[in-house]
Amino acid sequence: MNYRRLFINNGIVFITIVTYNRIPILIDNISLLNNSFINTLKIYKFKTIAFVIQPDHIHCLIKPKNISDYPKIIKSFKYSFTRNVGLVKPTYNKIWQNRYWEHTIRDDKDLHKHLDYIHYNPVKHGIVKSVKDWHHSSFHKFVKKGLYENEWGNLNDIENIKDLNFE
Repeated sequence: MNYRRLFINNGIVFITIVTYNRIPILIDNISLLNNSFINTLKIYKFKTIAFVIQPDHIHCLIKPKNISDYPKIIKSFKYSFTRNVGLVKPTYNKIWQNRYWEHTIRDDKDLHKHLDYIHYNPVKHGIVKSVKDWHHSSFHKFVKKGLYENEWGNLNDIENIKDLNFE
């Protein structure tokens, strides 16, 4: 099957990367995950706008310098993690699902919808009861910038995002 990807210059891309069979290995290997990200930044130029790391998947918004690089960015990141994770003879397809979900952000409303989805994701999955309690996301950076209230994610906020599903 041929996939068509949308490449808009100077665009922002929402990406979901999931582990194979949803194996919960990411938080236990958070240092390796961070190093894989840093290694990828050495090869490809991109800005991370927002992210959340769950035990078995990652959601992020990135803005590549060259928009056509984002598939290579994902491949490089997944390869770096796979090569360095402490499994006996790890293979790419035993760590990650073969594909990933991507969505090119269309406008400010779309961007904010995806930002909310990213930051609310740990609550959605039942890992924490409050968005502020999950530290493997960009939420606290957004709070420091005044873009979210620290208590964001209450029942009124949930009404706006409860039906979103980008997985």
